[in-house]
Amino acid sequence: MWIDSHCHVSSRDFDPDREEVLERAWRAGVDLLIAIGSGYGSGEAEAAARLAASHPRIFATAGLHPHDAVEMDDAFRSRLRALLAGEKVVAVGECGLDYHYMHSPAAVQREVFAEQVALARELGLPVSIHVRGDGPEAYEDLLGIWKSEGRGSVRGVLHCYTHDLPFARRALELGLDISFSGILTFRRDRGLREVARALPMGRLMVETDAPFLAPEPRRGRRNEPALVVRVGEVLAELHRRPVAEVADATSRNARALFGLPEPGARP
Repeated sequence: MWIDSHCHVSSRDFDPDREEVLERAWRAGVDLLIAIGSGYGSGEAEAAARLAASHPRIFATAGLHPHDAVEMDDAFRSRLRALLAGEKVVAVGECGLDYHYMHSPAAVQREVFAEQVALARELGLPVSIHVRGDGPEAYEDLLGIWKSEGRGSVRGVLHCYTHDLPFARRALELGLDISFSGILTFRRDRGLREVARALPMGRLMVETDAPFLAPEPRRGRRNEPALVVRVGEVLAELHRRPVAEVADATSRNARALFGLPEPGARP
């Protein structure tokens, strides 16, 4: 059984057929989903939490994406704390830094990311992290904030990992796990497969980032959680392990990070 550790299944992209999408995921062997409560403006945190509350196999995060960092205000801070107190909201995020699109100024992104890491430390929650940049600055700034605000007591995951092996190893040393998306299956992977091959299975997860980044051969179409299986199959090929073993390992890692129930322990 698989866990899709990062998908935006509460987003409007799935409004026409969400229940059918979920049913396909369960049939494909997906056990649990993490519905990410950010990325579509500050209102997405409530949407993900509502979805998780209505489905025993869905858990949620709540946070503010770096694209939307300018939306951080006292009203959202209050809403965020309330959502993170919910039983099925298991992490802060997706939050982080994005110096590629720069939809919010870099200084604001840094401030808002630091605030959310500090909140995760206070509440004893892990963090789902987004980082993207055209040079080293976003990655260096991110680790600097992680160290200063996490203070060695916060766990997290770098979702949809696309950077190099040295950075991944530094992240692992600082308590961050690594999650791979459909990009791992792309024909032009830009060296990502070699990165995935070199990392320890005990720190890896798989995700779809649905509705984005559908794996080959469905690239360019809407992604959905059932397709996390294809990401896992490629990861298994790279590590020369049975697919079932990789499913178990990546699911075990996700359960440990997010505090998810074991199979059969759900209501």
